[in-house]
Amino acid sequence: MEAKIGKFFESVGDFFTGGDQIPWCEPDIIAGCEREVADAAKGSSDELKSECIMKLSWALVHSKRAEDVQRGIAMLEASLAGSSNSPLQVRENLYLLAVGYYRSGDYSRSRQLVERCLEVAPDWRQALSLKKAIEDKIKKDGAIGIGIAATAVGVLAGGIAAAVAAARKK
Repeated sequence: MEAKIGKFFESVGDFFTGGDQIPWCEPDIIAGCEREVADAAKGSSDELKSECIMKLSWALVHSKRAEDVQRGIAMLEASLAGSSNSPLQVRENLYLLAVGYYRSGDYSRSRQLVERCLEVAPDWRQALSLKKAIEDKIKKDGAIGIGIAATAVGVLAGGIAAAVAAARKK
């Protein structure tokens, strides 16, 4: 019984806080990744450049700043457009794009991308976790939307009832 009560309060807390387990990235990490990309551009191997760009993309889509997330999305989409990506790189890029769209609030696009990841690797725990976070966020947003709509209807009905009551008193 106590376990059920604890789980209930945890789920209520997650409902109001957003409770996903996706990590955030601090601006100093992003700055470090940007320096690595700049250094790698000065004559390093293509593999090292690609690795540095992937790290920067990861950092950007995990940022709390919307501009960083959008930059990360743009970098990843450009990388996917390249034809030399291995299946593993494609899977990683799709996942990071899904994280980016999740962070930017485009849950339907994020869900599409994570589904593509799961087609490639059905048991990938990170993708499964992200899919659950997306579905939870969609449910939460739907419940909030229903609550707002119900409140608006209630306020409107209350206003009409008050106006009718005031008209009857006159």
